[in-house]
Amino acid sequence: MTITLEKADISDAREIYDLQIESFKALLNKYQDFDYSPGAEKPERTVQRLMEPITDFYFISLDGKHIGALRVCDFDSLCKLKQIFILPQYQGHGYAQRAMLIAETRYPGAVRWELDTILQEEKLCYLYEKMGYEKTGQIIRIKDGMDIVFYAKGEYSEGG
Repeated sequence: MTITLEKADISDAREIYDLQIESFKALLNKYQDFDYSPGAEKPERTVQRLMEPITDFYFISLDGKHIGALRVCDFDSLCKLKQIFILPQYQGHGYAQRAMLIAETRYPGAVRWELDTILQEEKLCYLYEKMGYEKTGQIIRIKDGMDIVFYAKGEYSEGG
């Protein structure tokens, strides 16, 4: 089973959107967060992101089949992993971890990586910590029982 990243473009907006909605459905149902959840976004938001000059979207492919996607915002020495999502039936097999490692090699100028996730999702926090990300200390309360925790890996620079 081989995981690869395939760069997406504007013509892929619908497929990325559909993967995103399906992948985030369980979290949306659990937290009922219709304001911030990627599972509640409109298709136009995916199109907007694909048009951002700092954004790169990649399909996460398993033996050529698109099973998810990830989005990187590239600020030269700082990269932000803004979304990573995998269809439910493919979760828990290490595919996200492999995709993140591949993504990090695509940006050799990045000395720092940042991401955020739901604090209460222990499996997600564990994954990012296993990948070398450390909590920055920043936590934002979204609602009772749901907080966003921020992670970083690498060195900090004033320019990022």
